[in-house]
Amino acid sequence: MSNINELIAKYDKANQFQVLQDSYKQVEYAWNLKIDLSSIDTSKIKNIILTGLGGSAIGGELIQNFFRTELNYPYAVNRNYELPPYVNEETLVIASSYSGNTEETLSALNQAIEKKCQIVCVTTGGKMEEVAAKHNIPVGKLLPGYQPRFALWINFFTVLNAFNNLKLVPDQNQNVQDTIELLKKKGAEYAQPENRALSLAESLLGYVPLIYSVSDYTSVVGTRFKGQFNENSKQHAFFAYFPELDHNEIMGWEGYNPQEMNIKLINIWDDEYHPQVKKRLEITSEVIRKTGCEIIDLKSEEKNAKLRLVDLIFLGDWATYYYAVIRGFDPTTIDNINYLKARL
Repeated sequence: MSNINELIAKYDKANQFQVLQDSYKQVEYAWNLKIDLSSIDTSKIKNIILTGLGGSAIGGELIQNFFRTELNYPYAVNRNYELPPYVNEETLVIASSYSGNTEETLSALNQAIEKKCQIVCVTTGGKMEEVAAKHNIPVGKLLPGYQPRFALWINFFTVLNAFNNLKLVPDQNQNVQDTIELLKKKGAEYAQPENRALSLAESLLGYVPLIYSVSDYTSVVGTRFKGQFNENSKQHAFFAYFPELDHNEIMGWEGYNPQEMNIKLINIWDDEYHPQVKKRLEITSEVIRKTGCEIIDLKSEEKNAKLRLVDLIFLGDWATYYYAVIRGFDPTTIDNINYLKARL
């Protein structure tokens, strides 16, 4: 698209283009952040919960996929006002709110305090920082000035910083350095007037994106793509994951008519999928193609599963950014969310 720079200048009033290109700096900041975790007794931890919403919860879901085979604790992401009933003093609760004022997360944080959980807060400040100071709770202090969804990397790598220093996961220093280099390289690539992310955005014009990923392996990619289409692009999008979707959603294609609903399917692939899941993906794609629906297959060629997750998420962030500006929307604004919060 020859006029992409003009569209960016016209619609990207907050210069999220530069925020995306500088994403690697978020990782650098988060990984060098000093968090006083001396109050956390890892010998007592029996389970872990990250509680947060929206952009502050995605980092928690990425932890699940990142450490699919390495995290030796029951782990859950909580997106609600209330914590599960099993939480107690043997639960590590990561309370994540970029603004520090997310009402659902503050409610869950107060429950965690009442139940004497071990707690780490991840925030820029707000009421959460006040509560943390009152109760001597460790805080991973995020840099302010971002839209929460554009602060994924500073959020995720601050949580990872805490996990790494508490030795809840294998040492991540090399993965972090590789991620910084990857985001630098891809940020420069996607900033060019012609690039893969822009081409993906252009190919989706006029369609409702549907994303299929795989539970535990790449489910966070589907969640992230869907949310970024919603918030950045002001576009409905939907996602489901294998193998679950083969037990229900596949039947929806039996009655699908492209003249009634313009869907374009994005399949997220990875070489590490279970062999039967790969078969399911191939067969299900055959079924869907027969309906006349076009399928876009996305796959990362990075050297390990963690980098491939980062790579695909970053591609989606850029593609949904471009999808916004080529449709004439400011990728920053969230008017409906702000209206809802004001009414609440």
